[in-house]
This record gives sequence, structure tokens and C-alpha cells, in this order.
Amino acid sequence: MSAPSVKAPSGLLRLGSLPVVAAVFTLITAVYYLLVAIGNITDFGTNQQFVQHVLEMDTTFNDEDVMWRAVGSSVLQNIAYLLIIAWEVLIAAVLIWALVAWVAALRAGRGYDRPRRLSTVGWTMVLLLFAGGFIVVGGEWFQMWQSEDWNGLDPALQNVIIAGLALIVAHLPSQEWDRAG
Repeated sequence: MSAPSVKAPSGLLRLGSLPVVAAVFTLITAVYYLLVAIGNITDFGTNQQFVQHVLEMDTTFNDEDVMWRAVGSSVLQNIAYLLIIAWEVLIAAVLIWALVAWVAALRAGRGYDRPRRLSTVGWTMVLLLFAGGFIVVGGEWFQMWQSEDWNGLDPALQNVIIAGLALIVAHLPSQEWDRAG
């Protein structure tokens, strides 16, 4: 005697599709970067101190062979911080735009190329900021890894992992992506 088959509602199964998962990653990251940008704008001083100390290299080992890299100018430090905030705002805007495109495509049940590309742009921007800016430039060039107080490598890596995982999901091969749009 065979076990009776239980059918899940088709709408429930659709929630497990790659387009829905990619849209959820887009939603989560769009909201996250919007909140990060708002936080950096409304509480400007907190992360401004982080950028200042990383660029000044004042909490590193003070090795004379690398201290020439330090940026002591508060003007340049503030410019760097403002550029980071502007980039975060752009990330949020691109991912919100992608989310709107995902909602439209999911409602239509097709046309996933545009939202995938928009999400890809947003997540690539995340990789540029956190892998390129924080890990490479901050972590290595400015020796942030040496600081016990101002080391942002773990949060940067968390952002890189989330964006990288989202990129993998959005680019997994699937027949669901091939629906005409």
C-alpha cells in the first residue's frame, strides 16, 4: 500500500522558486542598505570616528614602514566618509529599483532578466564597497586588521558573504529564468 500523496498549493510551491528567493534576497539587502544609509546620515558621528581612526592608522602597530599611508586630514577623512554614505545610498536605490522590478516580474510570472541584472548591479556594488573598500583598502592598505578598537573586517566580510550568496542564487542555472519577458 502506497502512502497518499499530499499536494501543496501551487502558490506555496512558487515561494520556493529561484526567482522568489532572489527577490527575497533583494528585499532583505535593499532594506538593510537603506537602514545603513539612514543610520550613517542621522548618526553621522559614530561611523565618522571609525573612518577617521582607520585612515589615521592611530590604533595600529605604528610600524614606521607603513605609517606613511595614514591620512590625517579631517577634510579627506570626511570626504571618504561622505563617499561611503553616497555609495550606500546608491546601493539602496539600485536594490529598491530591483525589488520593484522583481515584484512586477513575479506578478507576471515571467521577465526575470531585468530584476536579476538590477540585483546583480546592487550586489556587485556591495562587493566593491565591502570587499574592495573595507577589506582591501581599509584592512590591508590602512592596516585595519591590526586595530583592536576600529577593525571592521568581520562586518565587511558579513556583507561580502550575503552579497556573494545572493549573486550565486540569482545566477544558478534554472529553467525558471528562461521564461520569456
